[in-house]
Amino acid sequence: METEQKQFDLSNRLYYLILAIGVGLLIYIAVSIGFWFFNDNSQINTFSVTGEGKTYVKPDVAIATLGVTTDGKESADVVKENNEKMNAVIKAVKNLGIEDKDVQTSMYSLYPKYNYTKDRGSYLDGYTLNQQITVKIRDFDKISGVLDVATQNGANEVGNLQITVDDQETYKAEARQKAIDAAKEKAKEMAAESGIKLGKIVSISESYGGYNDMYPMSYSAKYDSATGMGGASVAPQIETGQEEITATVYLTYKIK
Repeated sequence: METEQKQFDLSNRLYYLILAIGVGLLIYIAVSIGFWFFNDNSQINTFSVTGEGKTYVKPDVAIATLGVTTDGKESADVVKENNEKMNAVIKAVKNLGIEDKDVQTSMYSLYPKYNYTKDRGSYLDGYTLNQQITVKIRDFDKISGVLDVATQNGANEVGNLQITVDDQETYKAEARQKAIDAAKEKAKEMAAESGIKLGKIVSISESYGGYNDMYPMSYSAKYDSATGMGGASVAPQIETGQEEITATVYLTYKIK
């Protein structure tokens, strides 16, 4: 009798285990179907629209890249000469009223130079140091002066002059708000024309466009710091015009 009771208990456990697995499987299938139905439905019952907003602003800052490149046999001599020239450039630029916050080192690269001859093969032939700073010029009347004093104090590289807006985020926000308003108005009109009812916004994304004016310049040939030959560099007349900042917004509504 005791053996039979044990066999009966084992069969009951097996029955409940199979039942639990079956119920779990049914729940999983039901949840999967519901999830698929909900997501499929959410895609069908949505409405997307785009809106564009533009704002115009007058550029208020010029950004110039000034560099000093020095070659020499000994790295210590190259570093010393290059730093002295760059310090002179920075001092001269600041003497024109450029603030400390508007002068920033953007590159400092010291690297070996190698040469090759048939007799010696490849050999170390000295070092080159390239140091660059970016200078923000907020008074456009000072552009020519900054470039002049830079080359006269040893700068032998002057990169592109960029005319742009210093604080673009404020104008991006303005363009974005215009884009949102335009998208909402378009959605309202299209919903009325098609007879659908708009629910809440379920997603939003944005993108931006615009331009910066670039003036490619090279002043290094205008002044030879070694010989003192050459005249003052002449900056072009800058016509700032207006910079256009465009925002595009994508709105997705739930359809009621």
